[in-house]
Amino acid sequence: MSDQTTGQTTSQLQPMPEDWQRALAVVAHPDDLEYGCAAAVAAWTDAGREVTYVLATRGEAGIDTIDPATCGPLREREQRASAAVVGVSAVEFLDHKDGVVEYGLGLRRDIAAAIRRHRPELVITLNHRDTWGGVAWNTPDHVAVGRATLDAAADAGNRWIFPELTEQGLEPWDGVRWVAVAGSVNPTHAVDATPGMDRAVRSLLEHRAYIEALTDQDPEEYCRTFLTGTAQAAAARFGGRPAVTFEVFGR
Repeated sequence: MSDQTTGQTTSQLQPMPEDWQRALAVVAHPDDLEYGCAAAVAAWTDAGREVTYVLATRGEAGIDTIDPATCGPLREREQRASAAVVGVSAVEFLDHKDGVVEYGLGLRRDIAAAIRRHRPELVITLNHRDTWGGVAWNTPDHVAVGRATLDAAADAGNRWIFPELTEQGLEPWDGVRWVAVAGSVNPTHAVDATPGMDRAVRSLLEHRAYIEALTDQDPEEYCRTFLTGTAQAAAARFGGRPAVTFEVFGR
């Protein structure tokens, strides 16, 4: 079923696959995962699964009042602290330039290399489409990284694409079974957000410098309102349970 006014599907969301052990989350900036799916990550690490974060940039252009040379290290520290709250200890940065990330072979190669290093069964990224539900324009960084991640999931398994990676000791990995896109207007699957919600709020709060520059609201109120509101909006399609949603592409 679909809503004819928005084009969005209203079918029930399926539970996320559970027969996996390793996930790799690839996004453009510090805070992308915290706004997108940290409650799900908390649930996965609680279950003993391994999740690694890879960020294309350090978010150095994200705060107007802080020079990039100062902002990048600050946001890196905030991201590492944020990841730790939801049980993620491995956080890597690809050092593409914030705000001007380009889709292309270099980005695909860097992400394919990360996939070969970490050998995940599940790859997670953020909305790769031009808009957020036709309402707000998406940023070029999100679009570039999301698209490149979808492509790199296949690139990583083909030894004849980026053969230099094999020469560097990164053997092909064709074990990616799903790519899950957080923040999609067309979600297909979901994770119960309730068990991980408090940690998701604390995780987003670790990005305090960014949040304080973004809003005059009390930071904790802002984080909790945003995350619980987003999760509750999906509840009608997930058995009444607040949910983190994903559009899942199988491979």
